[in-house]
Amino acid sequence: MKILSLRRQYDGGNTLARFDAEVAPGIRAYGLRLVQSQKGLRVFGPSIAGGSAVTMDATIADHLAYLAMRGVAQHDNSK
Repeated sequence: MKILSLRRQYDGGNTLARFDAEVAPGIRAYGLRLVQSQKGLRVFGPSIAGGSAVTMDATIADHLAYLAMRGVAQHDNSK
């Protein structure tokens, strides 16, 4: 699993970043959101017509959140 691109969000909301990821060899998910929620970091896929375009097991979502957060930390200019 790897992050293909990451776009940091600076709008003050709970979305920390949007990113694209290769979740398995040859399988890519685009437009994922890394969100800081009351339950911790969460990853959400894009929506189509009000429904989920991508869903994933919690183990995969947790690993993607970890990888994306590493990318956010690398791009943090506040240090």
